Amino acid sequence: MDMTTKLSIKSLAITLIITSLLISTKWKNSVYAATELAKVNDTVITLEDFNKKYKDNLKFFQFKAPTKEGVLEDLIRREIGIQEAKRQKIDKDPEVIERMNTVLYHALLDRKLSKEFETIHVTDEEAKEFYKKNPEIRTSHIFISVKPDANQEEVKRAHEKIKTIYNDHVRPGKLGFAEIAQRFSEGVAAPMGGDIDYQTRDKLDPTYYQTALKLSSPGKIREIVRSQFGYHVIKLTAIKAWGDVDKSQVKRQVFDERRAKIFDNFMNTLRQQSHVSIHKELIKD
Repeated sequence: MDMTTKLSIKSLAITLIITSLLISTKWKNSVYAATELAKVNDTVITLEDFNKKYKDNLKFFQFKAPTKEGVLEDLIRREIGIQEAKRQKIDKDPEVIERMNTVLYHALLDRKLSKEFETIHVTDEEAKEFYKKNPEIRTSHIFISVKPDANQEEVKRAHEKIKTIYNDHVRPGKLGFAEIAQRFSEGVAAPMGGDIDYQTRDKLDPTYYQTALKLSSPGKIREIVRSQFGYHVIKLTAIKAWGDVDKSQVKRQVFDERRAKIFDNFMNTLRQQSHVSIHKELIKD
């Protein structure tokens, strides 16, 4: 084969390759052009994206369906708004970044844990066993508040105040608990004699709930106890029987605890893969 023939074959091969690339590019462009529904500056709104958004919109309308033109206009306005926000560098604003990070965090949890949450099922027997250890209780209390940012002197004054109430009025037993609460207690329950009605464990401060539960018998009074809200003198007035409780509410409590366990396990795994340093001395009371 002479040199001229070789060059001709090589030239033909190159031509075929270029032609093939041109055809492929032209085909891709034609497909892209066929699905391009609208364009905002350099951003394309595809027909597929529009169809998805339109179907999503239909879920939220019962009596009057949105028009396709209306949905498309919403998409265009949204894209214009996003582009303008980026032009003004709003996406760099620390507050916006924080909100975006919150969305990312919840998106992660939804993607990784939602299916596992769906597998949680609580039986009647499981709910009953849970309730034996965590019943709904009714209590009254004499309460002196302590602000979260209270200094040591303010805490001391609050403690001395409730100590005086307990020693001068509760311990002698000359006045009823409700009357003492009405006269000396702080907070919204004071006018009702300190009664806060029936409450489930998840609705009360953990220290308050456990302290009241340990009284075991209605009528008993526990002297001064500190919670995250302040100081209390607690009286257990009733424990609701299983037959009288809202079973669905108990199941919800069990469900919430199991969900929290799944969440904790997931986050603990991520934490083990991360380097975390803490300076706890900076937040000591």
